Amino acid sequence: MDNGQLAKVLRRLRQKAKTWKTPVVINIGEQLEPFPVLVSCLISLRTRDPVTEEASKRLFALAKSPKSLARLSVEEIESAVYPAAFYRNKARTLKALGEQLCDEFAGKVPDSMEALLSLKGVGRKTANLTLILGFDKPGICVDTHVHRICGRWEYIQASSPDETELALRGKLPKRYWKEFNFLLVALGQNCCRPISPVCTSCCLSEFCPKLGVTHHR
Repeated sequence: MDNGQLAKVLRRLRQKAKTWKTPVVINIGEQLEPFPVLVSCLISLRTRDPVTEEASKRLFALAKSPKSLARLSVEEIESAVYPAAFYRNKARTLKALGEQLCDEFAGKVPDSMEALLSLKGVGRKTANLTLILGFDKPGICVDTHVHRICGRWEYIQASSPDETELALRGKLPKRYWKEFNFLLVALGQNCCRPISPVCTSCCLSEFCPKLGVTHHR
């Protein structure tokens, strides 16, 4: 798939995505506040959206800032984010995050990739999403959905999400950067699934080479 075809694909996907449920982190990011975006991203790792949404609400009822998060005990954070996957580890990470933001960044979420990556538990996916949704800055957020679909489209061939991100930075037109993750995550959750994707009813079937797909519906 070249960039000419990609433009057609994304145009069609934008229309289809209006009929799908918006991922919870995107809803949280509508107010352009970096702290809730960052925290909800950390809660969401390997966790379903409905669980992430409720866990985030419970935690934000207790902590609306890095300072108030740092004041909570690990046990209080655990209780708030349960049953998110690895909730005990996440509680320790979130406690440390609040303390680090207070100690090193005057209680504010930094707005650069380098600084975000220095934070406890923050990888490139979370950093990019925080920049996009929290600061309205350009970024390319690559998770397993984006990594998988880029490969199926034969748009990017890479061995890991981080490698896919770096390749996209060199190939994907910058005007698509912010929306790319949201559109492909919606596609991945609703149609282009890891196992047995629903190719027969996919709005992009005519464009997709289906690389690596051995069985589909």
